Amino acid sequence: MGIVTAFVVLELVFLHLVTAAPAAWAGDRSAEEARPRVEHHLQQVDLLSQHFAGLLKQDCQRFDRPDEWRSFLDGELDRVTLLVAHLEQAWVEAKQTADKDVRRAAKAPRAQIDRAQRLVTKLQACAGDNGASFDAAAAWRRVERDVPRRQAEIALPQ
Repeated sequence: MGIVTAFVVLELVFLHLVTAAPAAWAGDRSAEEARPRVEHHLQQVDLLSQHFAGLLKQDCQRFDRPDEWRSFLDGELDRVTLLVAHLEQAWVEAKQTADKDVRRAAKAPRAQIDRAQRLVTKLQACAGDNGASFDAAAAWRRVERDVPRRQAEIALPQ
C-alpha cells in the first residue's frame, strides 16, 4: 500500500467516524426499546420520592439506643444513594436512543434530588434530637461515592 492509498484509507476512516459519531452517541435503541427501560428506573425514583415525602412530613423519629439511630440513618442514606443511582441510570438508558421524548422523560425527575437534599438536612436535625451528631456534607460525599456501585447493581441486562 502506497502512502497516497494509506492517506485515502485514513481519510475515509476519519470521515466515517465523524459522520457516524452523532448516531453512535444517540445509541442504537428505538424509543420502544428504551422507554420501558427508562420507565423502570423512573418508577423506582417515584417510589423513593414518596418515601422521602412521608419522612419529611413526619416529626423526627426517636430511638432509645444510638445503634438504632445509626441503623435508621444508614438505611435512609442508602435510599438516597439508590434514588440518585436510578436517576443516573435512567439517563444512561435514555442516551441509548435518539428519541427526544424518552430523553426528556429521563431528565424530568432530577428535581427529586432536591427532596433528598431536604431529607438529609432534616436528618441532621433529627440526629441532634437523638443525641447523635451528623455531618450532612460527609453524608453527600458518601452518597456520591456509592452511586456508581449502586448504579452497576441496578442496571438492567443489555
